[in-house]
Amino acid sequence: MTAFRIALKKVSPEQLFMGSVLLVNGGNYLYNLLLGRLLGPEVFAEAALLVTLLLVLSFLGMTFQLATAKFAVLFSDTDWEAFQNMMYRYALGFGLLIGIGLFAFAGNLQQLFQTESDLLFKTFAAGIPLYFFMSVSRGKYQGRQDYRNLSVTYQTEMWSRLLLTLGLLWLVPLSPAFLVALGIALSFVFGLVPSNFRLGSLFQKISLSTDRKKQVTRFMVLTACYEFTQIIINNSDILLVKHYFEALDAGLYASLALIGRVVYFVAWMFVMLLLPAVVQKQKDGEATAPVLFKYVGYISVLSFSIVCCCALFPEWIIQMMFGEAYLSMAPLLWQYALATSLFAISNIFAYYFLSLDHYVPVMFSGILGISQIALITIFHSSLYMVVQVQIIAMIALLVAQIIYFAHKSIMQ
Repeated sequence: MTAFRIALKKVSPEQLFMGSVLLVNGGNYLYNLLLGRLLGPEVFAEAALLVTLLLVLSFLGMTFQLATAKFAVLFSDTDWEAFQNMMYRYALGFGLLIGIGLFAFAGNLQQLFQTESDLLFKTFAAGIPLYFFMSVSRGKYQGRQDYRNLSVTYQTEMWSRLLLTLGLLWLVPLSPAFLVALGIALSFVFGLVPSNFRLGSLFQKISLSTDRKKQVTRFMVLTACYEFTQIIINNSDILLVKHYFEALDAGLYASLALIGRVVYFVAWMFVMLLLPAVVQKQKDGEATAPVLFKYVGYISVLSFSIVCCCALFPEWIIQMMFGEAYLSMAPLLWQYALATSLFAISNIFAYYFLSLDHYVPVMFSGILGISQIALITIFHSSLYMVVQVQIIAMIALLVAQIIYFAHKSIMQ
């Protein structure tokens, strides 16, 4: 026990957070894999739709989290308190707006995605305001590099979702899709732990100066635009496949996407570490490019390893994770992993530029995100073709980001 404590003291907060994120990603994968095995391809298609909506919500929440993280580095004292209260008010207003909108259009979404009921969308909508509160709290921990509390909030959300959803599916004889939605919504409550938010702070009469507000607004608009492109690129394929293909094919594709996206989910933890490090170095007048090179290197090595494994052992990976019912997706596994890897690397570049308030990379992502939707809309005669057009779009995106970085480096 003593040896364990000594070893733990030698682990840096960043390394502890990286280990925690790997555990969270593993838990999220276990959650999806168990759903895939318990529900089968056709019913899993609806569960995967909810997981996709959760990913969409997480991208929206990242606007609040990244803004809070950045200005936690830049602001202090009264400015920080005023900014924090403002962010919680924004989170409440935006969360209610999104939640009410999703609830109101639940029937339309049921028809669009051919689900059994609209109740799953209404249940999911009820938890949305809590998610944005959680995002602000996470941004505060991220910016202050309080990786212990940041790790705890991700752990509580993930484990509660896993255990509650499985418990509901085993014990409650209701629609599986509704129970999955209920488990997700309840997990947002647990994700607020730990949090020192006080409801009374929403009504405090302290505010930022006009210049500070403009600075915050500009960054939030820029980040929101980029996160919107993330939603398009990372989720449009699953939504379009759910729309254009039969339930069986949509469920099979969802399993493919879940496995192939492992590199993106792991890359996300490097984004959490990159942003406050880049902002701090810029604030101190130090070079920021070495931080970018370090994390691009990590993701490149990781991506290459995952793509190789998917190319060499596709049947074994799919059978181990989902079972024989999903084996028809084996030939596409390495290709989907390649598309996701390209996206993950370009994503590191994009968040680096966001940290420095550069707008052009957002335009690149928007153009390529729209192009991806257009390509899938036109070329969707098979799942094979859906994956191929994504590889083309992601190659173009990564090349654009690299050229922009080279251009900015030369100009400096």
